[in-house]
Amino acid sequence: MARTKSGRSRAGDNVSQGVRDSAQKIWLAGLGAYERAKSEGPRMFDTLVEQGKDLRSRATEAADQALKAVREQAGEAQGRWDKLEQVFEDRVSRSLQRLGVLTSREVGDLQRQVDELTRKVSAMKGGARSTRKASARKASAGAKKKKRPAKRASRG
Repeated sequence: MARTKSGRSRAGDNVSQGVRDSAQKIWLAGLGAYERAKSEGPRMFDTLVEQGKDLRSRATEAADQALKAVREQAGEAQGRWDKLEQVFEDRVSRSLQRLGVLTSREVGDLQRQVDELTRKVSAMKGGARSTRKASARKASAGAKKKKRPAKRASRG
């Protein structure tokens, strides 16, 4: 390998020169980007704002469509659930009817009938009580009018 006066090889010099050139290019690219951002900054900012507005409107539209689809599916699911619930209620009702179990409406009707009969029986008892009371009063009045046998005087 050929050496220079400083004791380095020419290959090492080429590598270090390449690194310096790359660093110089990176530095210049940074300066160019800075200058461009400085001169085109306001226009670039406005462009980015417009792109953001466009993206927002597309995202909002996509979200609205997704929400609409979800609501439609939820409505369909609710309809299916309602049908399933109705089928279940019908089957349970038929099974209870076959077993002779009364419905709540039938129990309510029976309760009203029992209440009506209770009132009628109470009214009849009330009439019977007044009749019995009158008979009892007559009997006690008649007993007072009967003469009791006189007490025998005791002879001493």
